[in-house]
Amino acid sequence: MPVSIAPLNVVMRVTKVAADEKVKKHLESLGITIGSNIKVLQASAGNVILIVKDGRLALDKTLANKIFVA
Repeated sequence: MPVSIAPLNVVMRVTKVAADEKVKKHLESLGITIGSNIKVLQASAGNVILIVKDGRLALDKTLANKIFVA
C-alpha cells in the first residue's frame, strides 16, 4: 500500500519506491530505502509526516503515493 494511506503510528517496511532515479537517490540519502522501517506520524489529505530512523520527514501527496510499504 502507498505510505499516504498507511496506518498511523505503526512501523512499516518499505517494499518499493516507484519514482525516477533522481528522486530515488534523494530518498536514499534521507534514509528511505527498500527494506528500511518508517512510521507515519501524521497524515492530512494525502500529505504525510514520517519518522525515518531518528528524524522526521514531510512528504507531499504525490511523493507519498510513490512509496509503498507493507
